[in-house]
Amino acid sequence: MGVPAFYRWLAEKYPMVVVDVVEEEPVEVEGVRVPVDTSRPNPNGLEFDNLYLDMNGIIHPCFHPEDRPSPTTFAEVFQCMFDYIDRLFVMVRPRKLMYMAIDGVAPRAKMNQQRSRRFRAAKDASDAAAEEERLREEFEREGRKLPAKQQSQTCDSNVITPGTGFMAVLSVALQYYIHLRLNYDPGWKQIKVILSDANVPGEGEHKVMSYIRGQRNLPGFNPNTRHCLYGLDADLIMLALATHEVHFSILREVVYTPGQQDKCFLCGQVGHLAANCEGKAKRKGGEYDEKGEAIVPKKPYQFLNIWTLREYLEHEFRMPNPPFKIDFERIVDDFIFMCFFVGNDFLPHMPTLEIREGAINLLMAVYKKEFPSMGGYLTDSCTPDLNRVEHFIQAVGSYEDKIFQKRARLHQRQAERIKREKAQAKRGDDLDPHVRDDLIVPVANFRGSRLASGAVPSPYEQNGAHRERNSQPQKAARISSSGSSIAAAIVEAENDLEAQERENKEDLKSRLKDAIREKSDVFNSENPEEDKVKLGEPGWRDRYYEEKFGARTSDQMEEIRRDVALKYTEGLCWVMHYYYEGVCSWQWFYPYHYAPFASDLRNLSQLNITFELGSPFKPFDQLMGVFPAASAHALPLQYRQLMTDPNSPIIDFYPTDFEVDMNGKRFSWQGIAKLPFIDEDRLLAEIKKVEHTLTPEEARRNSTMCNMLFVNGSHPLSPYIYSLNSKFGNTPNKDLIEIKEKLDPSPSGGMNGYIALCAGDPSPPVFRSPVDELEDIMDNQVICSVYKLPDPHKHIARPPAGVIVPKKLCV
Repeated sequence: MGVPAFYRWLAEKYPMVVVDVVEEEPVEVEGVRVPVDTSRPNPNGLEFDNLYLDMNGIIHPCFHPEDRPSPTTFAEVFQCMFDYIDRLFVMVRPRKLMYMAIDGVAPRAKMNQQRSRRFRAAKDASDAAAEEERLREEFEREGRKLPAKQQSQTCDSNVITPGTGFMAVLSVALQYYIHLRLNYDPGWKQIKVILSDANVPGEGEHKVMSYIRGQRNLPGFNPNTRHCLYGLDADLIMLALATHEVHFSILREVVYTPGQQDKCFLCGQVGHLAANCEGKAKRKGGEYDEKGEAIVPKKPYQFLNIWTLREYLEHEFRMPNPPFKIDFERIVDDFIFMCFFVGNDFLPHMPTLEIREGAINLLMAVYKKEFPSMGGYLTDSCTPDLNRVEHFIQAVGSYEDKIFQKRARLHQRQAERIKREKAQAKRGDDLDPHVRDDLIVPVANFRGSRLASGAVPSPYEQNGAHRERNSQPQKAARISSSGSSIAAAIVEAENDLEAQERENKEDLKSRLKDAIREKSDVFNSENPEEDKVKLGEPGWRDRYYEEKFGARTSDQMEEIRRDVALKYTEGLCWVMHYYYEGVCSWQWFYPYHYAPFASDLRNLSQLNITFELGSPFKPFDQLMGVFPAASAHALPLQYRQLMTDPNSPIIDFYPTDFEVDMNGKRFSWQGIAKLPFIDEDRLLAEIKKVEHTLTPEEARRNSTMCNMLFVNGSHPLSPYIYSLNSKFGNTPNKDLIEIKEKLDPSPSGGMNGYIALCAGDPSPPVFRSPVDELEDIMDNQVICSVYKLPDPHKHIARPPAGVIVPKKLCV
């Protein structure tokens, strides 16, 4: 789902769902920084029980943080993450549970999207490196000094994938952080912490949802549990709705300020949101730290309250004279299902529906109009009623011609406007600079060599010359009057040089972003891709299947159309099951790059859709399925050779170049990467031949593990873990997997499930720091166990008995 588009739609249509977070800041007392006491009441007026972190929404921003220089080592990334989590903890202050969920191996349906993203990331990184080298040479010709390029462990963000060495070290670093906080922070002392790292299969947010669904309606479960989930993906909102837990908030950064929706938070420019920002971060003059690095203000945060969204939806879906009494909980399920049509992580969105064009409003309007004649709801918990789905989507399809015609008109106007603006800008650039008011510069400011050649000085040279002319007499006076030594003058000159290099570095970064954006803009291309489909013009359906699917005859078109409709409908059923019950097939995926039209989903009730559960890939299998050859360094040698050796039997899976279909979009990153789909049988057959070469450490990275549960020794649950260790502490590691004890929900704070022994010492007296500059934990008081979910039971898609619904806002 388009993250900024959906969140923007939601916040604009239902403004009261978002509430600004009140943050308490640390204070300084006599130069000593005093952290916030998180054991005190939450200043937001809410006391949350559980905080869940979709950790990939933390890891990625910490590879490229906005409030500090980009890290060059993993240790710096970890320190950034610790600060990030600390800030979130201060905002939420959970009283029972902190759940950290890192993406593990994903279902095959998600792996296709991951493959596309990682191949694009590698290609973009290569293009950016070439452009940066060109700019560096240009700066050098101008005599502008730049700091030397630093070697960095973080240059390839593709390592944020299960199975890599980085993810293994990350798990240890987070275990250290958890021990640190549980030992020393009063706000953490009485909470449980679950760490589900990259060796536990499943996407982070879906592991969280499995935990929440697994607790509901069991003995000891509190129906008024207050949940808070942090993450950046828009689908978290749908997942929260699907739990039917009323007291649920989504914590996220503010993408834009209400009332200034067209203004980017980062650069202050209009026309895009922060999530799509390619420009330079907005900085006020003079805001620099002691190292000379520009200071970026902290982003504010918001709570998106699900109970308020439910109230809005209840109001939105009121229907006059309904054919039967409306069950609002079923309406919520139908709303979630409808939103799948505008895009999700597992299916391409229909060409008919674009969020920015009001697609969700259209879907809701059609639903309300057709509800009396549909005969009932679109879904029953996780199961779509395909006969009603066909009725509904055919009604949506009746608008396709109008939608495409309107879109074509808008695209034509946009193209004409952009071409006109670019032409005006070009004419302005071609004017003689000496007759342009904004470029008139005193001749005395020009550098000699540049003036002699008749060249126009860069703004850097203009400012530098001005500083140099004005500062020299002042420097001489200072040196003379103070009697400072020549050494002091040299130090000052070196400081000026360093400041100049920093300024050049910032300019380089800004120009690099501008250059990359310009190159990715189809309106700057001399040979823009021709739109051969021409949606909205007669014959668009046949042209679509001819151009996008390679159909050449009417029989081929009909055969492809039927198969695409079948696979897409399978996908809708798969996604609905995934949201409500978990994975129903690890191997299923949508085998096309494009979606059908809404009007193509016909005869759905005749389809027989079943799924086979299967099993998840191993971490290295997934890496081989989603990584480009440029990221092969993160894999063991024999695996690496399968990706890079020209004679590899699967070398065709790793193209160094690939077609990007712009598909009517403006920027290259919005296009569709037409990568070959992985043949699972071929891939696994070749991997099997080299798996025996793994070292013990690599084999561990390639294994499946369990969630880890941590508590302080003073927690009521700790005696049960100590007791388990006393009874089974001498059991060989290979037999530990069979041992588990059911949790008593009373000492666990209402948590159900099982605990089991972890390998190694569950409570080492000293926990060694894996992070540079952080001290070992001495006299450790934290104990760890394995945590396993309760036995599977059906998710009841409605609020549990005893829930107290918050007072309505009368929206």
